[in-house]
Amino acid sequence: MDAAVSWFDPWSPVFVADPYPAYARLRAAGRAHWFEPSNQWLVPYYDDVSALLRDRRLARTYTHRFTHEEFGRTPPPPEHEPFHVLNGYGLLELEPPDHTRIRRLISKAFTPRTVQRLTPTVERLAGELADGLVADGGGDLLARVAEPLPVAVIAEMLGVPPEDRGLLRPWSADIVGMFELNPTEETARRAVRASVEFTAYLHDVIAQRRKSPGEDLISALIGAHDAEDRLSEQEMISTCVLLLNAGHEATVNTTANGWLTLFRHPEQLAALRAAPDVILPRAVEELMRYDTPLQMFERWVMDDIELGGEVIPRGAEVALLFGSANRDPARFTEPDRLDLTREDNPHITFGGGIHYCLGAPLARIELAASFGALLERAPRLRLVAEPEWKPGYVIRGLEELMVEV
Repeated sequence: MDAAVSWFDPWSPVFVADPYPAYARLRAAGRAHWFEPSNQWLVPYYDDVSALLRDRRLARTYTHRFTHEEFGRTPPPPEHEPFHVLNGYGLLELEPPDHTRIRRLISKAFTPRTVQRLTPTVERLAGELADGLVADGGGDLLARVAEPLPVAVIAEMLGVPPEDRGLLRPWSADIVGMFELNPTEETARRAVRASVEFTAYLHDVIAQRRKSPGEDLISALIGAHDAEDRLSEQEMISTCVLLLNAGHEATVNTTANGWLTLFRHPEQLAALRAAPDVILPRAVEELMRYDTPLQMFERWVMDDIELGGEVIPRGAEVALLFGSANRDPARFTEPDRLDLTREDNPHITFGGGIHYCLGAPLARIELAASFGALLERAPRLRLVAEPEWKPGYVIRGLEELMVEV
């Protein structure tokens, strides 16, 4: 393990609070670094991350081509099966042709025109949440605004009734805990329990929609008439869970992390408040780049690749460091400087290649609505307590964000 990798410590609260100095050391030391604690190759450069996201020699799974034994991997414990079944049939973990078939069907719900029609609803919800925070004189911005908005939007799309929406965020939080590096057995138990409960809930919802279809996405998935597009029951359940998890986790953390970034850069916040209509669209992109909510995206190596003089063999796993790529000085001018008016900003926050985030247009609308509502309704919003970071590194976010109007 090279010296630069010793700075990479995803289980350290100090590292999680600010991983960017360690990324700079990784980039200075080379293009690929073996990280023994998680048995992965760390890839810190923008150009490499971008290229590997599109390289078909890498994949999100290997079971479409190899058995666990053929790939030199140990099968997951049988008691974890409910999580792996739920996760394994989700769009993010699939490869063509299954990925192509399911993405083609789901993408019909995320066309620019469809998403644009949601804008008035998103803006209304964001305004109501901001009004509530203002009426109380402040509170936890994470719990009061950042979390409820994207959960409500994706639940509305799926047709989850309002009285059940409180179930969704805890289930999601327990499931995505398994995406962290070397999750504990307790994390696995929570993920399995949430997978079982969420699956049972969606079985019931799907059964209801079969009897009485609505205007929601679940009804649309059930009603797909093309035999090539039709989803199995498990594919439908896994798709719904993925849409919820991917449809709000990153947006929640971008909102809270973004406000913390703004509070720490008062001159940038003042400029944004002075001209929100002009600056806000670029500000949303810059906040996603500057403090990336998904710090790492993992891929399996299907066939040997060479990177910076290192041969990374088939069966290895690479960790594409999105947070490092978004601060790479070879791609971004003064990457450690927050610039809400940055124009050349091809950040990699939404991924790339066939797994590029399907919900990116919706996320942008939600973020613009959320930040815009608070800028308008709470022009003197300020931080009242230094927040703590959650222990997770891959999906990186705050425990809470206490603010005052």
